[in-house]
Amino acid sequence: MVEDIRILSPCGMLGYGFPIESFMNGIKENPHGIIVDAGSTDAGPHKLGAGVSIVSRRAAKKDLEVIITNGTVNKIPIIIGSAGGAGAKKHVDWTLDIIDQICQEHTISAKVAVIWGDIPNDRVMMANDLGKVTPLSPNIKPLTNETIRETNGIVAQMGHEPILEALENGADLIVCGRAYDPAPFAALGIFHKKDPGLAYHLGKILECGALCAEPGTTKDCIMGTLKDDCFTVKSLNPNRKCTSISVAAHTFYEKEHPYILHGPGFTLNLKNCRYKEYDGVVEVSNSQYIPTKPYLIKLEGARQAAYRTVVIAGIRDPILINHIEGIEKEVRAQVQRYYDEIPIEDYSIRFYNYGINAVLGEKEKERFTGHEIGVLLEVTGNSQETANSICATARSTLLHYGLENRKSTAGNLAFPFAPSDIEFGPVYEFSVYHLMEVDVSPFKIEYRQVNK
Repeated sequence: MVEDIRILSPCGMLGYGFPIESFMNGIKENPHGIIVDAGSTDAGPHKLGAGVSIVSRRAAKKDLEVIITNGTVNKIPIIIGSAGGAGAKKHVDWTLDIIDQICQEHTISAKVAVIWGDIPNDRVMMANDLGKVTPLSPNIKPLTNETIRETNGIVAQMGHEPILEALENGADLIVCGRAYDPAPFAALGIFHKKDPGLAYHLGKILECGALCAEPGTTKDCIMGTLKDDCFTVKSLNPNRKCTSISVAAHTFYEKEHPYILHGPGFTLNLKNCRYKEYDGVVEVSNSQYIPTKPYLIKLEGARQAAYRTVVIAGIRDPILINHIEGIEKEVRAQVQRYYDEIPIEDYSIRFYNYGINAVLGEKEKERFTGHEIGVLLEVTGNSQETANSICATARSTLLHYGLENRKSTAGNLAFPFAPSDIEFGPVYEFSVYHLMEVDVSPFKIEYRQVNK
């Protein structure tokens, strides 16, 4: 029998923050690993396309300083998944720079394993030519080599295998590029000879920190323990509690199927799972890991699609509010007539009327009863100059639009900022969101010694 393996998850996203007291409660239990997810596609394609992080450097360092100083002194392996947000080289380098700074400031020596998640475009092209790249879902178009060439860079979600290799090679701190969110947690369990089904299911629960507790949050710590035939989850904050319902509900989080979960090279079947609750601890059993062939990894890539300029304004005039959609339609038409030299396919004008139907759009069922609305005017164009020009004209047209029965001619919009027009710069879209069949791992591992 292998001993129980304890995994400390500080928070749902590195840089989100966590109570020091909760973290230290976890450290007192001598965990076998501190593992934190640092990335996601939740923020959209911009982070990957622009090469910027989801959280600030200050926030990432604040969390990492607590994790690294406590983990290294207690000889607890540390694993960071999807470093920097999107897990591409720029994001990993950004994370490594923060780690180096912390280690220098605290005179920490550590063996660091860096697992790169970047996949060269030409490798994807080669696989695509061989028919080994398929869309992730039916609404995604087949990948073309032209699209690949237009893509800034491509990353792939790694499974547990390269992380397991880094653990076997004695890494103190493992920094992963883009990783399948539960994989870093699963890797530690599998390293300690635990059942992969239980290890991956626990990873699915731990990846979001205390979101599996009540009240749920990504900004607090959770402890998971892998046993031989089950795993347990408990809050490290006495003000939160894990329940059978909260843990089971989080199992369904961000899934397209109630009990089938697809990952790199496997399927997780949770149909027969059982949840038991006792004294704030939830025990889960019967998670089933099923290897699949061929081995498929998810590719993610972004390309620049346009440039964006926006305006935020408020409307308090009830006459204008009652006719807002028709007036906005006429504003679009006037702008198009004014800029007849610009092809209409070179730009788009969108109005989001917050308070009426900006969130659900045509699916909104509630009748509007408010006295004011917020309008977000978004213009995208094939150049920043186009976006700026169209946005400025659309804004001024709506500002001075002469609606029938208008009482005041001073202006229809209240602007919270000056200047009113905000240049957002490049707009990105997911150009690669596909599965690629692989025979050998494409993930390269690099070992570094910090403060040797």
